[in-house]
Amino acid sequence: MVDIAPGKLLIADPFLKDPNFGRSVVFICDHKDDGSFGLLLNKKYEQVLGELISDLEDSTIPVYLGGPVQLDTVHFLHRRPELIPGGFEVMDGIYWGGDFQEVVRLVKATEITNKDIRFFIGYSGWGEGQLEAEMKQKSWITTDATSDLIFVNNANNTWKDVLKQLGGEYVQMVNYPLDPQLN
Repeated sequence: MVDIAPGKLLIADPFLKDPNFGRSVVFICDHKDDGSFGLLLNKKYEQVLGELISDLEDSTIPVYLGGPVQLDTVHFLHRRPELIPGGFEVMDGIYWGGDFQEVVRLVKATEITNKDIRFFIGYSGWGEGQLEAEMKQKSWITTDATSDLIFVNNANNTWKDVLKQLGGEYVQMVNYPLDPQLN
């Protein structure tokens, strides 16, 4: 049984060769028969929010690369539904999207910070059966997401941290070389 559902994390196998997803962690926001939608959690984008959104030019909130699809779109995850209406609850306490104009207002007024919201440019998407096929090839390891992993301060370590939390055989994967042929 393939373990794909909203609120799950996809942890890239240490030897996954895809340059878009090597050593990545993807949060699944939506999964249906016709495809899946997720956001990369551990690849910081080179620009901050103020450089992408003209109404927020003073904002230095980091932005993350959500994935290789539609790099002209901005997505966000948050844990403040009482402040941001219209979001979709992906899992208990984690919301995807919502009223973007309200988000702009909240960021400008510093009523919300990157402790409670995370912005992404682009997204990760899979067509019908594509992610299931990757799961059968053992390209991904799955586990449940947690709020702490999504809103972590140092996202660079997310891949290693998730594997360490899984324990057992996964802990040793943290030290595997990027290319075992170079070992």
